[in-house]
Amino acid sequence: MSGETHLRTASVDELKALAHPLRWRILRLCFDRAWTNQELAERLEVAPATVLRHVRALVKTDFLVAEPVRTSAKGALERPYRATGRTWQLGLIDVEGVGMVQQVDLAVLAAHRAEIVEAGPESSRGMSRGTLRLGAEAQAELESRLAGLIAEFLAREEPDGEPLSYLWSVVARAER
Repeated sequence: MSGETHLRTASVDELKALAHPLRWRILRLCFDRAWTNQELAERLEVAPATVLRHVRALVKTDFLVAEPVRTSAKGALERPYRATGRTWQLGLIDVEGVGMVQQVDLAVLAAHRAEIVEAGPESSRGMSRGTLRLGAEAQAELESRLAGLIAEFLAREEPDGEPLSYLWSVVARAER
């Protein structure tokens, strides 16, 4: 991957599906392996009916895909779900001006925060926060170079490596 991003603009239904932090947590878990509704409910400490509602919304928008039914250790039939990775190349643009992109941004932040809390105080591997003042050309260069760097490390992913979560966010600051 060259660092170029090929984004498809998210539909309103896709933005709505991504506007809840629990859905981002489900997507992250289901990327590493397929999880059943019951497994997700136990892992996330949420009622199975609540998880099922979120899973259905993610399946409807093709962010999750159902895998073949399998038999559980207890002999019951269960359906696992796996993330499709469609969120990676999704451009978040508020096409209808209803504030959905900000809701998605806040859902991602809340999901990341929940992962940090769940992992515990020893889990931190580094964090940086700062401010920049860049023109449009420099902003585009920054985004392209970061996308390239992330793509480079994704290509080097090590099966036995430590599972890590990252969040890159750029926001225009309000100056008052």
